[in-house]
Amino acid sequence: MKFICPLIVVNNMEISKNFYEKVLDQKVQYDFGENISFEGGFAIHLKSHFSNLISINKDDIIQKSNNSELYFEEEDLDSFLQKLKGMDSIEYVHGLKEQPWGQRVIRLYDPDMHIVEVGEPMESVVKRLLSEGLSIEETSKRTLMPEEFVSQFL
Repeated sequence: MKFICPLIVVNNMEISKNFYEKVLDQKVQYDFGENISFEGGFAIHLKSHFSNLISINKDDIIQKSNNSELYFEEEDLDSFLQKLKGMDSIEYVHGLKEQPWGQRVIRLYDPDMHIVEVGEPMESVVKRLLSEGLSIEETSKRTLMPEEFVSQFL
């Protein structure tokens, strides 16, 4: 068995497609109308079509359940944050926050209230902490990354 991708249900394909393309710079791999796969390895599916496929009432598909998220990484997180400042339609779960392991992240909702997390890659976190003067050992302890991983960024 092979896992293929997560699929989230959306109310409006064009609005959601536009969000993922324009806000998160995702590229469409396949567009089947009611189902779009992105090169990043996830798909969106139109709620009315999806509810018919699984034989449930579309009102039984709950928005803003806050029980999952799509996770993205952005090397230039500061530029991404600037990009978001110009978008009034974005609803945030929270602003920029540093996780206990040192990674900076922001969480927001997509147009259908699915949580989207955008964080800096751990390589960037390690480089930042090392440049701030932390030792290999301190950086390893803070980020939970092995010392071998940390030492390659000196």
